[in-house]
Amino acid sequence: MTTYKPLRVQSYPKLGEKVTQDTIYWKNYKTAVQIKEFGAVTKIDFSPLSPYNYAVTASTRIHVYGQYSQEPIKTFSRFKVPAYCGTYRDDGKLLVSGCEDGVVRLFDIDGKGILRQLSGHTKAVHLTDFTSDKYRILSGSDDYTTRLWDIANSTQLLSYNEHTDYIRCGTTSKLNPDLFVTGSYDHTIKVFDARTDSSVMTMDHGQPVESVLLFPSGGLLVSAGGRYVKVWDMLKGGQELVSLRNHHKTVTSLCLSSSGHRLLSGSLDRHVKVYSTTTYKVVHSFDYAASILSLALAPEDKVIVVGMTNGVLNVRHKKQAEDKVEAASKKRRRPAYRFFVKGKDYMPKQDDLLVSKPVKTHLKKYDRQLKSFEVSEALNTVLQPHIRVKRPEVTVAVMQELNRRGTLKSALAGRDEKNLTILLSFLIRHIVDPRFAPVLVNVADMILDIYILVAGQSAVIDKQFVKLQELIEKEIDYQEELVEVLGMMDTLFATMTAKKEAAAPERKPNGPVDGQDPSVTMETA
Repeated sequence: MTTYKPLRVQSYPKLGEKVTQDTIYWKNYKTAVQIKEFGAVTKIDFSPLSPYNYAVTASTRIHVYGQYSQEPIKTFSRFKVPAYCGTYRDDGKLLVSGCEDGVVRLFDIDGKGILRQLSGHTKAVHLTDFTSDKYRILSGSDDYTTRLWDIANSTQLLSYNEHTDYIRCGTTSKLNPDLFVTGSYDHTIKVFDARTDSSVMTMDHGQPVESVLLFPSGGLLVSAGGRYVKVWDMLKGGQELVSLRNHHKTVTSLCLSSSGHRLLSGSLDRHVKVYSTTTYKVVHSFDYAASILSLALAPEDKVIVVGMTNGVLNVRHKKQAEDKVEAASKKRRRPAYRFFVKGKDYMPKQDDLLVSKPVKTHLKKYDRQLKSFEVSEALNTVLQPHIRVKRPEVTVAVMQELNRRGTLKSALAGRDEKNLTILLSFLIRHIVDPRFAPVLVNVADMILDIYILVAGQSAVIDKQFVKLQELIEKEIDYQEELVEVLGMMDTLFATMTAKKEAAAPERKPNGPVDGQDPSVTMETA
């Protein structure tokens, strides 16, 4: 009597994510910490100095968090209306913010009170920043004006009124204290020089501008608005270098990695995209639970902080080397590989007595049922959720084996509404998969033959039969279109080959030319 051979499940190549250095780098973060704020988080800014605390602007408060603290270490709450754009100075000692009432407020990080209140705007101020000389403040407002303020005297130095819509973003140059950029809902980005009376450069983004970012070198400018992220060459008069459209909704925030080699963009589509600054292709992506309004990256990329519309602050910390050592030490030490292969290559001597131990094969549950000819139970086993969802190839392999034995029809018959629903759901999900189609089309045909007489008795089953029919008809239409396209391509290739052969006739070496008498060739020679 022959022993039962376990069912052979055909293996298919796995279509997984391509693992790159960027994938390894950006996945090397711990599980996110969620902090609930009082309102939508509109701005996140890291202090440029250690310990790299970060200011979070949300509703009528600005909270300052430490890198590893889940509670604010300082709060600025001297606002009666929503605050905007809390930004650190380069020395980390001062913080400036705008407000819905049009007043620009300056705070001392180590103090409690307001150092300066700069009044002049008539509407909400959404843009505030320090110039690189640390003595002036840039502000942009919904009153369409951009203003430059002197910190020491609390006076307005300059005012520009060139935008025709709300000014919602801007930045100052880290190399030139007189240079700054603003972005507006009038679709334009303007570059200003404090030594002139008007803008020195204007770029048209084509969408309301939500965020602008200058590279550290000052040669490239990045703007975000609508679904587009655009890169501009400042040294070529604001020439557009590249336009990126990788988000499905409005892009709201931009930031650079510490090395400057990666650009990050956050969007209302709940994704953060990471771009290479050499190829401008997406090298990684983060998913979040809500629409993203603000995004910031700590120095050395140690922390990624994202603010969302639902008031949640999402903080991810990079894994440290000691964390990896601790995780490795927690793992139970397993036997080394050499323990399992010990004696594998031992050669028996002449006087040795070989004692063979029969190897017991452990069969899967469906294999045991197939061995005892329990065909319906075997099919039920492979239709369990943990098999049919995670390993559909096993379910298809059992169906193929039952068909080979000629017992597939009896295994499919006699099912109640619940079991038939599970079977039809599996067919609907996988029948158009090229790997499983040859087997599942035959299974669908048998199900129709068996249960056609009871059609109309269950609305759920009838609905699934209609869905299966529509799916197969759509797949047939696709196949017919593909065959037509294939025929067109064959015709094109044949025509191109014929033209090439006609344009370049072959010459026979040391022989007469076509149509010439061989004797003429001989006489010439």
